[in-house]
Amino acid sequence: MPASASRFPALLALFSQVTSLLLTWLLLLALARVAGWHVTSLIAACLQGLLAALMGQLLGLSRWWLPINAGFVPGLVLLQDHTLPPWLLLSGFIVLLMLNWNALVERVPLYLTGTAVEKRLIQRLAQLPDGFRFIDLGSGFGGTLLRLARAYPEGRFVGVETAPLTFALCWLRCLFQRNCQVRYRSLWRVSLAEYDVAYCFLSPAPMPALWQKACTEMRSGALLISNSFEVPGVEAQEILPVDDWRHSRLLVWRLGADAPPDGYHASG
Repeated sequence: MPASASRFPALLALFSQVTSLLLTWLLLLALARVAGWHVTSLIAACLQGLLAALMGQLLGLSRWWLPINAGFVPGLVLLQDHTLPPWLLLSGFIVLLMLNWNALVERVPLYLTGTAVEKRLIQRLAQLPDGFRFIDLGSGFGGTLLRLARAYPEGRFVGVETAPLTFALCWLRCLFQRNCQVRYRSLWRVSLAEYDVAYCFLSPAPMPALWQKACTEMRSGALLISNSFEVPGVEAQEILPVDDWRHSRLLVWRLGADAPPDGYHASG
């Protein structure tokens, strides 16, 4: 695959689907001619799905793509005997696209911050002076942003989001929270210079570029906090473990600092 295609996982997923369709057809054709084996369309679809999932994994697609690759063609086969109106399928596709737009263009799926992580984040923010400025880089449905804003009414909270439907839901949820604002803007097009804390729950793909952006724009002493995803080659000053099913952890970098704050233990 060309190097440029790795930036667009949807292309890799499509490549996996088409290639596995061809391989499944060739395999079943050979079995039919050599051994006289014939299988149902559903079995053939399931075989294709397994090959598509395996190929997607070999191509480096994120884990959340695997069930999509595995279930796409079998799902079509199962639905072929049901008379669903075309507009219903189209509407479902559009809704999924509007919710997960960033997964296609930025390799950032819709991850939602869990309750345990929120509590850990609230504890860490308690160490900051009143009136701190916080930005959520990819605010999703806005639940975390809204609860943080309520926990610290003197702080200023901003969320940025570019998946259209996700942004709309986030904006509506935060509309009446006076210290909270949501912007339809890419995290790459917003300046981090005015913020004391930048929080993200993205994916491994954008972390190196985000680190460079933070180093360029954020003032010395400001915090970059990542939920679970590391910056390759850059050790976090603080690592705060979270007791949840994901075994999450908050990774905290202080810009312009080489060590954790005095009196604060990196293990939490």
